[in-house]
Amino acid sequence: MRRLLSCTAAAVLLLGAFTSHMPADAQSTTRFEQRPRANGPRRTVGWDEVPSILARIRPPKFPARDFPVTDFGARAGGDFDNTEAIRKAIDACNRAGGGRVVVPAGVYMTGAIHLKSNVNLYVSEGATLKFFDDPAKYLPAVYTRWEGTELMNYSPLIYAFEQQNIAVTGKGTLDGGASDEHWWKWARRQGSNPAPATADVRRLREMGNTGVPVGERVFGAGHFLRPTFIEPYRCRNVLVEGVTIVNSPFWEVHPTLSQNVTVRALNIHSHGPNNDGCDPESSKDVLIEDCVFDTGDDCIAIKSGRDDDGRRVGVASENIIIRHCTMQDGHGGVVIGSEISGDCRNVFAEDCKMDSPNLDRALRLKSNAIRGGVIENVFMRNVEVGRVSEAVLTIDLLYDTGDKGPYKPVVRNVQLENVTSRSSPRVMWVVGFPGVTIDDIRFRNCTFRGVETAEVLNNAGSFSFENVTIEPAKRGRSLNSPQASQ
Repeated sequence: MRRLLSCTAAAVLLLGAFTSHMPADAQSTTRFEQRPRANGPRRTVGWDEVPSILARIRPPKFPARDFPVTDFGARAGGDFDNTEAIRKAIDACNRAGGGRVVVPAGVYMTGAIHLKSNVNLYVSEGATLKFFDDPAKYLPAVYTRWEGTELMNYSPLIYAFEQQNIAVTGKGTLDGGASDEHWWKWARRQGSNPAPATADVRRLREMGNTGVPVGERVFGAGHFLRPTFIEPYRCRNVLVEGVTIVNSPFWEVHPTLSQNVTVRALNIHSHGPNNDGCDPESSKDVLIEDCVFDTGDDCIAIKSGRDDDGRRVGVASENIIIRHCTMQDGHGGVVIGSEISGDCRNVFAEDCKMDSPNLDRALRLKSNAIRGGVIENVFMRNVEVGRVSEAVLTIDLLYDTGDKGPYKPVVRNVQLENVTSRSSPRVMWVVGFPGVTIDDIRFRNCTFRGVETAEVLNNAGSFSFENVTIEPAKRGRSLNSPQASQ
């Protein structure tokens, strides 16, 4: 059976409808038809790009010099504030030409840490850097990005601005100190009242969309926009490796406008609101490998700025490799968007495991008519998915404000190969609106078991299936359930 699926405007295609005459273990095979890209000729991109990307990603190296923070006055235990001692150690390391700033075993309280070039912040095994929950410890405000809009805000807990050759490494723990009483409550409704951050979010969005200069978008003290945990901003040659991250106020690892970034062997366990695990934003040549993500939001979310402010900066996320990672709880395993106004291209995810009753999707791409953006050349292979609660693949271009805006997003050249799943409501949830591009979506050598209901495709272009097996769940709703089309 050979079939190319094409979905026209306002159509909802139920995959069960064309598989209903095949046995459950049958394979549907289709041939992919290459189509020209929406804006000009297409450059062929595939897995053969990966070696050249990896060749450019090189972790920084540091001189064999150690600067123990205890030599600069740091003390473990109690509520002693080690912020100044850590700053002095970083300054000394930087002046000497680089090395390791070492946090020895013990619990060290601190405020914001600002890295400088050629400094590796090394958190030893048995050591915990525990960050104060007092927002004043993260002032003065610094130049940062909050959900895709630039501003002056609380400092990220570990921050670097326009530095190179920097790292956070070791086998110790970074504890962000966030809880329902501190940081996280800013994002949650207060009884019948909106969350404290609501007015600030609205004001920041308006500033970004009306072109207020970034230096005049001052938040921080008296406001409620939570800081990220680790954020290299406009940096080159970055390594984050080995540490355990818990209790993050907001996004956990957020390389922004940075290049040559390695995120490796992290253990991230943080279930607060918007606790994304790793969010490369407008960054190039990024490797994320051997990490465990157990998060309150997306495990990995690739971004490139939001709305008019994202288009003003205009820097895509590109050449991002994700491999050998484990995704547990989270809204999505690998996600692109929704702040994607600056575009995203060349994303490769392979050899990952995703499984949790609290994981919603394996691969999710999302935008809308205000955020716009082009998402292209997205490849996933050799990924083992257990249970997901929505779909293996979600493409949602009606996210949030939906079709209310002039910027029609584009999604094209997406391939899933050797992807298996044990249980899901459906394989695909794909929704757009008239004028968007959702095209060249390919499945190859995949097996999806325990599929409970029909697929949803709306306002999409060509899909292809080669050697794909879809097995309905033994119990529950059938593949042809009318409920699936609602």
